[in-house]
Amino acid sequence: MADFTFHHGGVSVPSLDEAIDWYGRVLGFTVEKRFPIAAARAQAAMLRKGPLRFELFEVEGAAPLPDDRRHPPSDLKTHGNKHVAFRVADLEDFLIEMAAKQADIAFVVREAFGKGCFLRDCAGNLIEFVEEPDG
Repeated sequence: MADFTFHHGGVSVPSLDEAIDWYGRVLGFTVEKRFPIAAARAQAAMLRKGPLRFELFEVEGAAPLPDDRRHPPSDLKTHGNKHVAFRVADLEDFLIEMAAKQADIAFVVREAFGKGCFLRDCAGNLIEFVEEPDG
């Protein structure tokens, strides 16, 4: 079987500059590089935080994110990619930090199967954060 590792997640946003600011201010990502994608009529940026990468696209004439894609339970009712998820050491500490940064906390899960939350970025895209016990 071919060997591979995760490289990045990507989202389309209405304003590349606003999204770069949000991902930097709220989640601590920095710009690794910016580049045009002529075939898609897009401007893009690869963001990085340690080994994590996230790609943002501002595409000319793109449609806004539909409302049902902004809430995790309703988003699951549409086929396709749903979100990327990052691991956090302590969900409660993470939620306090995100509230202090006025992040849009879309949904919090505290169930027997696990704990986590979803944030909406500045364009409404969902990003999941999971507290997973070691071991």
